Amino acid sequence: MLTRRHVIASALAAPAILRLGTGTAQAATALKISHQFPGGTIDKGDFRDRLCRMFAEEVNKRSKGDITAEIYPNSSLIKTNAQFAAMRKGALDLSLYPMPYAGGELPETNIGLMPGLVATYDQGLKWKTEPVGKALTDFLADKGIILLTWVWQAGGVASRSKPIVAPEDAKGMKVRGGSREMDMVLQTAGASVLSIPSNEIYTAMQTGACDAGLTSSTSLISFRLDEVSKALTSGAGASYWFMLEPLMMSKAVFDKLPKDHQDILVAVGAELEAFGKKGAQEDDVEVAKVYEKAGAKVAPLDLATVGKWRDIARDTAWKDYGAKTATAGNLLKLASDVSA
Repeated sequence: MLTRRHVIASALAAPAILRLGTGTAQAATALKISHQFPGGTIDKGDFRDRLCRMFAEEVNKRSKGDITAEIYPNSSLIKTNAQFAAMRKGALDLSLYPMPYAGGELPETNIGLMPGLVATYDQGLKWKTEPVGKALTDFLADKGIILLTWVWQAGGVASRSKPIVAPEDAKGMKVRGGSREMDMVLQTAGASVLSIPSNEIYTAMQTGACDAGLTSSTSLISFRLDEVSKALTSGAGASYWFMLEPLMMSKAVFDKLPKDHQDILVAVGAELEAFGKKGAQEDDVEVAKVYEKAGAKVAPLDLATVGKWRDIARDTAWKDYGAKTATAGNLLKLASDVSA
């Protein structure tokens, strides 16, 4: 029996559209790409939205129109936290998705925001070609997810009152960390924590439910947290907060595509990694200008302070994560072997 639920699931998956030629019918691929970030254009706006639009344009060009893709920003197609599960089921084609948001479903994904583990963009992007990258991609593929574009982002802290720079600054504050492991570090430092996606930080800070939020430089800008903040801790020079936020695809959808379409998606995804790195680094610099203009106090992080956060993380979050599953323990070991 065909239920409404089945109809919705089928509509969200990549439909086959017949392109009629001279005596032949070729199946074209129409993809839906969802993300939680503000929408813009291919030239302006949040670089993560732009990356999705560039991806869509380039795969359409290379496939000569056989692959089309529509972008759904602001979680307008599927709610933020539901996107990962939807991809695993084949009910959503692609999403540019913060990997640790899937931690409640697959705790191993929290490796994508392990405080103090990644120290530079080059170190994070190096994962792809190191054993940790193969282990992570193999694990995700087994769970129904293909990684197309590796995107890392450094982050900082927006605060309604004083800057949170050193661990002791967090004592007594209500803070959004971004992952279970980051929350453990904050709690050890004396903070209470909130578990919400980055597109909900503004409201939480505006209402006083949250005193400060850790998130990427791009989200600190795009979600206009400068409007509700009096202080910014910048991660431009050094940061203990690096999040893996890749463009992902449903393996169920990917596997149904012809090999030449798969090759196009993989190639374009890889080529956009340089754009992702550039966009993130530019926002690391831009965020301080935005907050200074809004009248906020901007405090930088240095390596010594990052080291204090990392020391807490090693004794708490790293140990807890590594003991969760054999896969988590292996991922942590392999990631720790990748030097900055």
